[in-house]
Amino acid sequence: MTGDGFTWDTQNRDQDIATARKGWALALGFLKDDDIDMLILDELNIVLKERYLPVEEIVKALNARPGHQHVIVTGRGAPQELMDAADTVTEMRLVKHAFTAGIKAQPGVEF
Repeated sequence: MTGDGFTWDTQNRDQDIATARKGWALALGFLKDDDIDMLILDELNIVLKERYLPVEEIVKALNARPGHQHVIVTGRGAPQELMDAADTVTEMRLVKHAFTAGIKAQPGVEF
């Protein structure tokens, strides 16, 4: 919703951090909304892995969300602190990916 594209395209850490912060501000609003039952924070783990946002801030907000709200965080390289705070952790492994066959990321699939 707030992305600038892939970080390997921007090659601008300050811009990527600002974009992550903008997206996180939007997510915080959703996390505080008692009418939202499920929230998917797609690729947030990459944001945390690259240290665009501090994991402690994310965990604190997730712990403060409404009790009935389910949050799904995706992306590779989840930090241990996030996994420790989670109710459920699923690790997926790549078997085959279109990118290795030369198929570029596609709207609606990878972004």
